[in-house]
Amino acid sequence: MRILFLGDIVGRSGRDAVTDRLPGLRKELALDFVVANGENAAGGYGITGKICQSVYGAGVDAITTGNHVWDQREIIPYIEGDPRLLRPQNFPKNTPGRGFGVFRTQDGRRVAVLHVMLRLFMDALDDPFACVEALLGDHALAQNCDAIVLDIHGEATSEKQALGYFADGRVSLVVGTHTHVPTADGRVLPKGTAYISDAGMCGDYESVIGMQREASVLRFTRKMPGDRLVPAEGEATMCGVLVETDDRTGLAKRIEPLRLGGILAQQRPS
Repeated sequence: MRILFLGDIVGRSGRDAVTDRLPGLRKELALDFVVANGENAAGGYGITGKICQSVYGAGVDAITTGNHVWDQREIIPYIEGDPRLLRPQNFPKNTPGRGFGVFRTQDGRRVAVLHVMLRLFMDALDDPFACVEALLGDHALAQNCDAIVLDIHGEATSEKQALGYFADGRVSLVVGTHTHVPTADGRVLPKGTAYISDAGMCGDYESVIGMQREASVLRFTRKMPGDRLVPAEGEATMCGVLVETDDRTGLAKRIEPLRLGGILAQQRPS
């Protein structure tokens, strides 16, 4: 199976990169399933139902989020009715929405998507390791899932790497989101799980993690309130990873970065 994961979509430029490029990429790369993190899609803050439908229309099969999931208040009633939009599974009990889903590819194969938020330098949440363990107790590769994608949304690469090895051999892909900077450590771990600390973002990299750089710099050079940060509007780089799995085991055969458009060095998976 060929699965594409796209990093955090930031603002209009990020959305345009996805909606313009993904339909062609699905055919070119023979993609079976696409996941995108959309927590910054609405002007850099959260996501809306309208944006979800636009992204789905471009070929995304499931959307993950993160700490900005509730920034657009309209998403609170919407998320209950959209099983393809996930918030972190380790949010407190009774939080609207869900952090896990099993989806079908066009040929009927089962892809599980699990989304957790980490804790170092982040909000205090339920233990993401225990959360992953509980879900994997009921969902296993080569049994009731043909592939499992785990989005780990967090700041610290140490916590991400630890969770990668914790899940090694039990999921197809562990992919970090949240920092918006693509890392160079994409690899297949010893037991067969593809891993990368951060997939990067779909956004304008002539910026500070997707936001206009002038206002961002001012936040670090003076201690006083400033204007709300807004996304940079130049051409976005579409960042993500392509994973190819073994049809027999569901584990990864390879992982390759994707970087298209914008100012970063280009990388198109084979």
